[in-house]
Amino acid sequence: MAIQNELTPHEIVAELDRYVIGQKEAKKSVAIALRNRWRRLNAAADIREEIVPNNIIMIGPTGVGKTEIARRLAKLSGAPFIKVEATKFTEVGYVGRDVESMIRDLCDIAINMVREEHTGSVQERARVLADERILDILIPPVPSKPASRPPITPITTPGAPATTPAAKNTENGTSDEDALRQRTREKFKRMLDNGDLDKREVEIEVSADQSSMLQVFGPMGMEEMGVNLQDLFGNMGGKKQKKRRVPVEEAREILTAEEAQKLIDMDKVTRQALERVQQSGIVFIDEIDKVAARGGASGKSGPDVSREGVQRDLLPIVEGSGVMTKYGMVKTDHILFIASGAFHVSKPSDLIPELQGRFPIRVELDNLTEDDFFQILTVPRNALLKQYIALMASEGVTVEFKEEAVREVASMAAAVNEEVENIGARRLHTILTTLLEDLLFDVPDAMRDDSFVIDQDLVQQKLSGVVQNRDLSQYIL
Repeated sequence: MAIQNELTPHEIVAELDRYVIGQKEAKKSVAIALRNRWRRLNAAADIREEIVPNNIIMIGPTGVGKTEIARRLAKLSGAPFIKVEATKFTEVGYVGRDVESMIRDLCDIAINMVREEHTGSVQERARVLADERILDILIPPVPSKPASRPPITPITTPGAPATTPAAKNTENGTSDEDALRQRTREKFKRMLDNGDLDKREVEIEVSADQSSMLQVFGPMGMEEMGVNLQDLFGNMGGKKQKKRRVPVEEAREILTAEEAQKLIDMDKVTRQALERVQQSGIVFIDEIDKVAARGGASGKSGPDVSREGVQRDLLPIVEGSGVMTKYGMVKTDHILFIASGAFHVSKPSDLIPELQGRFPIRVELDNLTEDDFFQILTVPRNALLKQYIALMASEGVTVEFKEEAVREVASMAAAVNEEVENIGARRLHTILTTLLEDLLFDVPDAMRDDSFVIDQDLVQQKLSGVVQNRDLSQYIL
């Protein structure tokens, strides 16, 4: 799959609008950053390597779309993307993951992406080979014949006629047997293609997976060194095989996947994946405000030292350096880093100055309004109401949300966010779950009707008491 960086900034924003409501400034910034990658790859060769990405830091409360914007951006570009929490990292010398592990994880994601693309390109050939293996199981091939010996020259005496051993004419018999076997094989091939053999069980040999054992007994820290125990010990004693008895339909899928892996050039996959990581990888660092020293680093000690250490470890990665992975060296010079944080307690200036300079683009996301909540419930392709309608449709129940009911839910979400704690659009999840709890529980056992209408009166009946009681809202919503 080619990286779709040909989208213009306006087209990128239009695509983001299908999933994320509002936040025009944030969408504009990430659209420019994505388009600049295409511009860099098409710039003059003598300046191309000097153009560095403009890393972005998004500032805003939880639930306003920071993560969703970054995730959708990665899907638009077809780029390797990873979301990491800054709080899971510790500086060198402390127990925990080091910051370089995010690049190693990004490489794993890229390898899987490129492998899937290559698998798709060899799928047809792999299916043919898998069918041949199944036919070999159903109709065993003719045993190989021993090498024919040269004819024996008879020993003759002078004046006696030459004699030869009686030759057994088996040519016609062998030919008839081969022809019969071939006709039978063609018949089974047609049955296999038509699906007539799908339910028939066959015994196949597959490669035994030893990764689980290696993961359990792998020593801590080996992953941080870029060492894969499965690569080290997986091939000791040759590849293990185990027999499984499965239906032909399942056997085709298993053997097709196995044959596809044999056809893929993993060296080529690795080269393309590393190139994709270096040229178009996106790392989204969430909760970066949690590693900021509150109120500045001066005079701080204890845990704040570790937080500042994480920031200093992030510096070379974000600025551009080489990270050793099990696939080879990866340069981070052109990887796009997007950081985000609520910054309720700390502020961006609490980050060490060097790290602040690595994120030159700052975008502040807006709090969501009541109208934003209404649009979030109805407009996006993955809107919450559409999700609940689809869930109920799977039970054969039709659910209809009246517009006034949706506006009432949006109003309640905005009110609870102001009164209790602002968790953004995530408040809609809690409110809708409370609203639909009885319906979700009663279907299908206690539900007699196959349609259900949710109007404003029902919303007020279910939720008004909870919303108005601040103590109940705090615990329920």
